Amino acid sequence: MTSDDHSIPASPAGRPWFMANEAVAFVVELAALAALAWWGFAAGGGVAGRLLLGVGAPVVAAVVWGMFAAPRARVRLPLAGVLLVKAVVLGCGVYAVHAVGHSVAAVFFGVVVVVNTGLAETFRRRPAAAA
Repeated sequence: MTSDDHSIPASPAGRPWFMANEAVAFVVELAALAALAWWGFAAGGGVAGRLLLGVGAPVVAAVVWGMFAAPRARVRLPLAGVLLVKAVVLGCGVYAVHAVGHSVAAVFFGVVVVVNTGLAETFRRRPAAAA
């Protein structure tokens, strides 16, 4: 695997921690989108504003993620770029939880995001035999 390869290894057999962390990563990504929708529906002014933010914020986040941070992203960024996109999108999800009035949950979510992303990037760069 090269340092620019952000895809999931072809054969995760024998790597249960890797697969478990990938599942957590997917749940974290979905939670960030849900948090953005929750924030948008709560923060928007009037029905149109709530709909625009409640639907628009997660859609924009999903498009940005898909273009730059997904395993099959259209634009291949170096690792630092991918991590920046992940930090912005997931960080916005963490902020959204805080903005709707759940500061403790936002801190917990932020810790999960940082630990999960760190482990995911570490596991993705280790050879299967070393895992």
